[in-house]
Amino acid sequence: MKKITLAFIALLFMNIAFAQKEITVSDIFEKGTFSQKSVYGINWMNDGRYYSAQEGNDIVKYDVTTGEKVATILNGDDLSPSINFRGYTFSQGMDKILLMTERESIYRRSYKAEFYVYDMETKKLVKLSENGKQSYASFSPDGSKVAFTRDNNLFYVNLADMSEVQITSDGEFNHIINGSTDWVYEEELSFTKAFEWSGNGEQIFFLTFDESGVREYNMQVWHNGQLYPEDYRFKYPKAGEDNSKVTAQIFTLKNKALTQVELQGDDKEFYIARIKPTEKAQTLALIRLNRLQNKIDLLHVNMNNGEVKEVLSEKYDTYIDIDFIDELYYLKDGERFIWASEKSGYKHLYLYNTDGKLINQITNGEWEALSIAGVEEKGKKATIYYTSNEGSPLEKYFYSVGINGKGKQKLTEQQGVHNINMSNDQQYYIDYYSSATDPLKVTLYQTKGNKKIKVLEDNAALSETAKEYNLQEKEFFTFKTVDGTELNGYMLKPEGFDPNKQYPILIYQYSGPGSQNVFNSWGGGQYYWHQMLTQKGYIVAVIDTRGTGGRGADFKKITYKQLGKYEVEDHIEAAKFLGTQTYIDADRIGIWGWSYGGYMSSLAILKGADVFKAAIAVAPVTNWRFYDTIYTERYMDTPQNNASGYDDNSPTTYADQLKGNFLLIHGTGDDNVHFQNSVALQNALIHHGKQFDSFYYPDRTHGIYKDSARPHLFTMMTNWIIENL
Repeated sequence: MKKITLAFIALLFMNIAFAQKEITVSDIFEKGTFSQKSVYGINWMNDGRYYSAQEGNDIVKYDVTTGEKVATILNGDDLSPSINFRGYTFSQGMDKILLMTERESIYRRSYKAEFYVYDMETKKLVKLSENGKQSYASFSPDGSKVAFTRDNNLFYVNLADMSEVQITSDGEFNHIINGSTDWVYEEELSFTKAFEWSGNGEQIFFLTFDESGVREYNMQVWHNGQLYPEDYRFKYPKAGEDNSKVTAQIFTLKNKALTQVELQGDDKEFYIARIKPTEKAQTLALIRLNRLQNKIDLLHVNMNNGEVKEVLSEKYDTYIDIDFIDELYYLKDGERFIWASEKSGYKHLYLYNTDGKLINQITNGEWEALSIAGVEEKGKKATIYYTSNEGSPLEKYFYSVGINGKGKQKLTEQQGVHNINMSNDQQYYIDYYSSATDPLKVTLYQTKGNKKIKVLEDNAALSETAKEYNLQEKEFFTFKTVDGTELNGYMLKPEGFDPNKQYPILIYQYSGPGSQNVFNSWGGGQYYWHQMLTQKGYIVAVIDTRGTGGRGADFKKITYKQLGKYEVEDHIEAAKFLGTQTYIDADRIGIWGWSYGGYMSSLAILKGADVFKAAIAVAPVTNWRFYDTIYTERYMDTPQNNASGYDDNSPTTYADQLKGNFLLIHGTGDDNVHFQNSVALQNALIHHGKQFDSFYYPDRTHGIYKDSARPHLFTMMTNWIIENL
């Protein structure tokens, strides 16, 4: 009897252990079972030996040489008035701290918040303004003032007496914006703060957006059962429609004078894509793109008189993605700058003088120089620290090279992806490293001798959790698409995979221009949900098509004016390739994606109707005519110039070809990819008598996450896949 009882208990514990391995949607989105730790909020101090970080409601100081905490700079619990801050910024002199509280998101990047100024010497905390929340509060170079925007107007505060000065007064919602960007700049050019101090703090440069001529998109907001829904209207320029008219002025603090700055060059329609300080106090740098974004100009603005000088210009047959080449760096001598360009066919770094004359190319090869981590200057000599994918587009390494392009050294050796945060004096760096088999590891190094100082985070707990749940390793593969180009992918296979059995397979992709999902790194888009599907007997494949990033301009820009054409060809070819593998059931191939990936999965189930059994599209674009000017025209030109490019690869065009199972999902509060896209595709499918499944999330934005929406979404998708694939 005793033996039977012990055996029963042992069996019970084995069953419990097995149950603990089963991944649930709640594990992923509610319990934080697979939470990955990191080192956040690093602020390198002026003395490169120290950095600060926010820990809870405190700001603490670390000694880089030991990796140990040496002081608490600010104890949040001792502040009066009592606040809980969500971010902080030091003044250049490190004598004041700007603390952000009560942050309230507006769109993807824009926000408003309450700010407080903490004086390190007096230990006093003062609220920046009593007149309403502010946006993008920024110290002047000498730390004596803070500029910000509020209600579409620009202000600054004199910290000596806390007097508030209003620079503009004509700001009005949906009409005039001063000092911050409009919706489409924010979303597609990735910046919101449209003002900048001069180097001596005597002037403020700012942009004004006149949105009056931009058409409105109206979005009903249901407010959880409110009797009458809100009709929320905002300015959203769709492809081929009018943009905001952008002008610029310089405000001189001493006499409150406003000086106009002429932004227009040869092109009547343009974007000011970046505003950057230089090493000269009275010179500000602007990056201007023409509307079609195939011409880029570097401008220098004289802050004393508003005069504009065109320093450098490049023009391409296809497009320029400013977020990708955004590496402008001015050297301390004030006479040279580093510029990133794809003119060689790959993104590389170049050295110019401030007259726009090329001095030399710094990096060169059939690989991409991905980002500048730091520049160590010694007189006219300098060392550039940068990351690149030299060796493999699936990986990222850390390098140094002389500013003359000589003496290149590889500083990281472990295969995988290395992201670098370097001290301001380039004496130390933090390496954020992961690989397909190793969760994120954060390590502090001394640059000289490349000496490891301390592992700051190793995610040992996550490694143990991965073993406990028996997470499956990525298996990388390549295949050739229709034109012979080799494409990259990886698979996740079920535990106990048997090559003599056949498994259904779900392809996940994003596929958008310059994007990349296939990396030798830990995790990835919806990685843990994909692991959950492997536990339910599915293989999951992740694929990067032509048009994605990491492999040079020709590979990436092949999709110009034909978004969707080559990507869907590649996914159909991928499905055919996978279907030839003996362990894959060719009759049970599915595809899913979100946003651009939803556009692609919609197109795949229609144009690849004989290949795909099922598809899920979350928040898809269904016709590029519905999307915004900056993103769409960058890759497609305007619909007036390229009508066939817009329509020939629109899912609505192929609605009559649906054969498989299709689930279409969208949030009604999506300010980015409007619900209109899914409505148009639904109408086309209905018109052709096609049956499909659809689900909408009231008032949820593009990310579909608020009020338990994310676990609901993935539970629904899991059940749908089990029933339909």
